[in-house]
Amino acid sequence: MFPRDFLWGVSEAGFQFEMGDPKGRNIDPNTDWFKWVHDSRNIANKIVSGDLPENGVDYWDLYNVDHDLARGMGMNAYRLGVEWSRIFPKSTSQVKVGVETASDGGISRIDIDVGDLEKLEMLADINALEHYSEIINDLRNKNFKVIVCLNHFTLPLWVHDPIVARDSRLKQGPRGWYDRDTIVEFVKYAAFMAWKLGDLVDMWATFNEPNVIAMSYLTTLGGFPPGVQMNVANAFKAFTRVSMDMSIAHARAFEAIKKFDNQRADLDSSESASVGVIQNVIPVLPYDSSKEADSQASRFVENMHSRLFIEAAVSGWFDSNLNGIKEDGEVKTYLGNKLDWLGLNYYTRMVASGKKSFLARIFMGIQAIPSIMEGYGFACKANDLSKDNRPTSDYGWELYPEGLEKVLVEMSNYGKPIYVTENGIADSEDRLRSRYIVEHLKVLENLVEEKRVDVRGYFHWALTDNYEWAKGFSMRFGLYSVDLETKKRLPRGSVEVLKKIIQNRTVGSR
Repeated sequence: MFPRDFLWGVSEAGFQFEMGDPKGRNIDPNTDWFKWVHDSRNIANKIVSGDLPENGVDYWDLYNVDHDLARGMGMNAYRLGVEWSRIFPKSTSQVKVGVETASDGGISRIDIDVGDLEKLEMLADINALEHYSEIINDLRNKNFKVIVCLNHFTLPLWVHDPIVARDSRLKQGPRGWYDRDTIVEFVKYAAFMAWKLGDLVDMWATFNEPNVIAMSYLTTLGGFPPGVQMNVANAFKAFTRVSMDMSIAHARAFEAIKKFDNQRADLDSSESASVGVIQNVIPVLPYDSSKEADSQASRFVENMHSRLFIEAAVSGWFDSNLNGIKEDGEVKTYLGNKLDWLGLNYYTRMVASGKKSFLARIFMGIQAIPSIMEGYGFACKANDLSKDNRPTSDYGWELYPEGLEKVLVEMSNYGKPIYVTENGIADSEDRLRSRYIVEHLKVLENLVEEKRVDVRGYFHWALTDNYEWAKGFSMRFGLYSVDLETKKRLPRGSVEVLKKIIQNRTVGSR
């Protein structure tokens, strides 16, 4: 059985859920993603769907309805996304703070004081801040434990103009995490939020899936901004640069949150501010485990995608050449020991093959060039069967619950409490969702019962349908369907399945 104090919840992200008020009062046009999905070239080239977030599910106004639905399922926790662009729709660069750099050029310290925060308050949208406070207070009044994620992909336009960055091939900006100034501005924002909402929040996440943002500078697959096509060497340089900048930003934000959130929001909290990060973790399996090239390729992809950022936050090791070997100068004292807990998002696996390459070894430090195999994991046909005869979702993602065990066991080696912060399936007909929930939670229950991993909560993605980034409204992840005209929430059959598991604290004999 799951422990009595186990957290059961759902996750949401501001950009994907907030907009949709029929009167247009809650539109936030000040993000890179808003501009990206409205771009006529992106729409014409089918980089994005053409669906628009302002037609969304309207969590901004209907949050109390959604909180009641979650509470009705027996949930006791909620993961909330806050939009940086709503708090600071215009630049905060005029508020100067102290910045120190290490000998390698990395930002090792950012000094912010209350006077700086008071200046930031003059620039903030206080109405937006107060509205987030109302949302969190509604959750707390309904006895939810609240996790606030400060950054879930989107950036203010003054931090990242994705069209300028794309069209100039990163020669002009603002260029988001490719620009080092973004680190300082993000840490100021994090400090401000901790100062203003620290009495309501005990669990903070700096980022959701920073690895995915870094990957968007490596590949144009997925339709994420800035969508710049580069040769392999330059793409890897951009990936490493963005990964490093976000690793530094997390470390400095960790310190800022600890400094300015000094009030316990919950009586059962062990500290005033618990700070983690949420990582998309994917098991990468070799296509042919008997071939060394396939094994090397799978290890390379897994290390780059799932371990690089977490390793830096825990131990300070940033594997800058991505070769998996801890070399001189790669351990940064200003990065390590900056993680209280780890959020783990899991959906399915990858399968990789490798091709030996002398040039790749010489110029990139890797033994084999990886290739993701179609027909497995994320690379399947929608609503079909994978090459392993497993069902696939509307997204073409393979049902692979045993991968959850693999990543949880591996991530537990970092010695931090783990929360499964996303797990779900795009399934508009609800044909697979109940099975998906049962099979994944059975894996999780076995691990918890055997005390093999310290997992303290499960957050389903998602309570309601949402705006699924470049795919728009075509991918329906919700336990509740949403009529985008009326905004009415209707339960899918899988609601009762998850509700019973929560109530019984076990998957049982299903």
